[in-house]
Amino acid sequence: MAVGWLRRYRCGVVLSEQACVSGEMPDAIGWKKVCHSVLVESKVSRADFLADRDKPFRLKPEIGVGCERYYLAPRGLIRPEELPAGWGLLEVCGREIERVKASAKNLRSAVGFQNEMNLLLASLRRVEIRIEPESITDFLKWKNRMAEYNRGRPVAGRIGCRGRGRQRISAGNGWRLTMASP
Repeated sequence: MAVGWLRRYRCGVVLSEQACVSGEMPDAIGWKKVCHSVLVESKVSRADFLADRDKPFRLKPEIGVGCERYYLAPRGLIRPEELPAGWGLLEVCGREIERVKASAKNLRSAVGFQNEMNLLLASLRRVEIRIEPESITDFLKWKNRMAEYNRGRPVAGRIGCRGRGRQRISAGNGWRLTMASP
């Protein structure tokens, strides 16, 4: 639900449950416009919420990630006055998410920004490992060359579908990558 909300909140890049050097593992974090990050921590029980308050990056919010920070919880689980300073609250009721309290937009420090960069780079390394033996740079160059060659049409070399909205692409050099179709 958090990932879907971040997409609707116009975050172009969204990651979920990726570890950070600070020890923080955001349930979901997204980035929109000029490096503006939005963190969403999902809580399903009162005990879960109370335990979260004792984590090092909550006790020292300057090392935490997110320009904006939200808790996402079932309606009535968290009261707005219980939130850390500047945090927002998203409540789930059925399939709907309601923003009960907006987050401040300036919560991330320079250290938090460094932790976000670490998280993004670690995620890129994971992607690069999955498309070996080529590097991600080589893959992107190939994809861009193919798009240019095809005059902007989708990349040629589809091998078939892997479920709705997914395609497998072969670079012609022995590896394949499953990608979301536009």
